[in-house]
Amino acid sequence: MARIVYGFSGEGSGHSSRAREMFTHLIAAGHTVRGVSYDRGYRNLAADFDVFETEGLHITSVENRVSVVKTFTDNLRRLSDGVRKLRELRAQLFDDFAPQLVITDFEPMTAYLAQHHDLPLVSLDNQHRMRYMRYPVPSRLKKDALVTETVIRALVPRPDVSLVTTFWFGDVTNERTFLFPPILRRAVHELRPSTGDHVLVYFTQAFEGFLESLRDAPREHFVVYGAPREGRQGNLEFKPFSRQGFLDDLASAKAVVATAGFTLMTEALHLGKPYLALPMRGQFEQELNALLLDELGYGRNGGDAGRDVLGDFLYRVPDYAQRLEDYPRGDNSAITGRLDDLLADECAEARAFHERRRRRSQAPS
Repeated sequence: MARIVYGFSGEGSGHSSRAREMFTHLIAAGHTVRGVSYDRGYRNLAADFDVFETEGLHITSVENRVSVVKTFTDNLRRLSDGVRKLRELRAQLFDDFAPQLVITDFEPMTAYLAQHHDLPLVSLDNQHRMRYMRYPVPSRLKKDALVTETVIRALVPRPDVSLVTTFWFGDVTNERTFLFPPILRRAVHELRPSTGDHVLVYFTQAFEGFLESLRDAPREHFVVYGAPREGRQGNLEFKPFSRQGFLDDLASAKAVVATAGFTLMTEALHLGKPYLALPMRGQFEQELNALLLDELGYGRNGGDAGRDVLGDFLYRVPDYAQRLEDYPRGDNSAITGRLDDLLADECAEARAFHERRRRRSQAPS
């Protein structure tokens, strides 16, 4: 059995949701796992698993648009704590624990320390599809695609193996990248979807402007999560966050309107829910998710959301629902099985990938 350091981003809840499923599987298989995360990722898993709290990158948005200035200043304030945490992480988890392998779900400190300690590194996330998978991209977003690929390379410089989750399956660009269906929480697999009379609305940041568009559809009942209020206001019903309450409303919704985050989108698609994606402007991955969703016919790319976009989406909900009947649903067994193979015999296959990559990097050009 292997000793594993598993880093996962603390931005949003998707990374920690995926990590929870992987931690549970790895520990049940007899491996020793030490986690590394920050903010929401740390808070979501620290009570149930051995997780080291570090510092990480944060994206700040205003009205569903990434704020470059606020993102830069917020992260700059954390710089000194980040250096201190990096020293503690290296001493406690890499020197003392002596891992045999590192898994990173878009967490850069563990990725860089794996390289420093010459350890096999497995990336397990949805970000690496933008680095190692071919996908359609319009000309207006080609520059953003290139910048995003550069950022991914900077944060996770040299993964030996990439296990990529995706709902769009394009060609991969190397022999060490493997594509899998999205990892879903056990709680989502256990849901029994139905079609109620409400549309679920979810925001991760303040997005007051779009609420006016919802009010302009008075015949619809919108259940809204993520807004800083509670109670009924006309056709809008604002609810405080409750994990089970949210899942119940998701399972019984007739459609979903939300930002274009990967996790909620893929959970909704698994449950057969047509999706109006409102990508956060300035965040290429969300732009891509919305584009691919639209291309597959599972919902609508909201873009610059407004009344016309919402009305068109609601009109076409039956068409999207019919298309979703053929959505490829499955469990997490494919990706956990591939991970088991990499870890077998004291990580023999993962070490082989690592050695091949290292030989290629040392070969004369």
